[in-house]
Amino acid sequence: MRHPAAAALAAALTAALAATPAAAQNTGQIEHARDGASCPRCNLFQADFSNLQMNGRDFAGARLRQADFSAAVMGHADFAGADLRDLNAYGGVFSGARFAGANMTNASFVGAYLEGADLRGAILTGVNFSGAEMHRAIGLTQRQLDGACGDEATTLPPGLSIRHCD
Repeated sequence: MRHPAAAALAAALTAALAATPAAAQNTGQIEHARDGASCPRCNLFQADFSNLQMNGRDFAGARLRQADFSAAVMGHADFAGADLRDLNAYGGVFSGARFAGANMTNASFVGAYLEGADLRGAILTGVNFSGAEMHRAIGLTQRQLDGACGDEATTLPPGLSIRHCD
């Protein structure tokens, strides 16, 4: 049986942790990036980059979890080693972008253009590639795709396949 004081302390700590935001975004870094600057290793959690043209930007190692890149143009951008979990990239253009070693778990790349994108070593578990154009993606393996899903409109490099999303 737990001591009543220990139970009260545990409840107080749990409440305090729940009230504290987990590594909130850096609004200054987000504005800097939205204005066109590269921002490697920045904290861009939940940033909104939708409908922006940001070709060639460096976001290597950045925290972009839950960010919105829907309909963004990010050709030749560098996302190597970035945290892209739960990213929304619906209809985004990422031609020639570098995603090597990025964690893309549960991201949505529905209708995205990823021709020439470097996906070597990227974690693709739970990624939705429905309608994505990836025919000339670089470094993409069947093992990576086994954890992702797509549809009949998803184009892949020859010899690779993807399961249909539920």
